Amino acid sequence: MNINFVHVNIISRDWKKLAEFYINVFDCKPLWPERDLNGKWLDDATGIENVKIRGGHLRLPGFEINSPTLEIFQYSDNYSQNVKKINSEGISHLAFRVDDVKKTLDLILKNGGSQIGKLTKQSIEGLGNITFVYAADPEGNILEIQNWS
Repeated sequence: MNINFVHVNIISRDWKKLAEFYINVFDCKPLWPERDLNGKWLDDATGIENVKIRGGHLRLPGFEINSPTLEIFQYSDNYSQNVKKINSEGISHLAFRVDDVKKTLDLILKNGGSQIGKLTKQSIEGLGNITFVYAADPEGNILEIQNWS
């Protein structure tokens, strides 16, 4: 059996603005075409009547053609949840390995994101030294920014 990881999906209030954040901060590359989806087939798949979805896919940094993507979608009628927290059940965060954690954190803040915890450095036996920080994109999705040495 052949299994491949395909994408992670974020439901956004403003998909284009959120995509720009990931393009500007993490150098993700947009993959065309943009999605503008609707119809009975989508109603059947989602269980939502008259559903409309707009959005797109971004190639993640460090990958080439046919790589996993970050799929950012916006429904015509999004369902809003409570504020996300680092210990919330379900998928918790997206992690990015970067050359300079502080510089990337500054870029996140400059582009409308926020810092969650303190920038931390720790030696972990058998693995090495990690520098990392938790942050959030402009819509509150949690990010882990890390560097191993």
